Amino acid sequence: MSLNIVLIEPEIPNNTGNIGRLALASGSTLHLVKPFGFEIDDKRLKRAGLDYWKHLDVIYYENIDDFFKKNDNAKMVFLSSHGTQSHWDITFEDDLFLVFGKESVGLPKTIIEAHKNDLFKIPLYSESIRSLNLANAVSIIVYEGLRQLRA
Repeated sequence: MSLNIVLIEPEIPNNTGNIGRLALASGSTLHLVKPFGFEIDDKRLKRAGLDYWKHLDVIYYENIDDFFKKNDNAKMVFLSSHGTQSHWDITFEDDLFLVFGKESVGLPKTIIEAHKNDLFKIPLYSESIRSLNLANAVSIIVYEGLRQLRA
């Protein structure tokens, strides 16, 4: 029972470090798609990931095309505030790829347009907020997936 967490062009090292820690705790694989908004040896990334980073199953990609080429047969869902389906409607399965965009703008419009049927969002219950912190959003999705897979 494992999931794949995909971060497209992450920008904030603390978020990526926390998500790496979450990936290890949940038995997930972390996929990081360049370019990054930080250096992979950034001390903030290491601080957030603590000393767990060396135990993490992480795969790096040079760009979005590289990611899709190497995972062309994978089952994927895409998380975005532009989604029309709730994350509760995701059919989780072993090895599912959970694809998240960068902190400042989310997923590229080309990905949103190409994957409309597989685009989900976490419901927000206040009009005063646009989105959740990326690390928080990934946590919500991963643990909902694990809950469903254990059922």
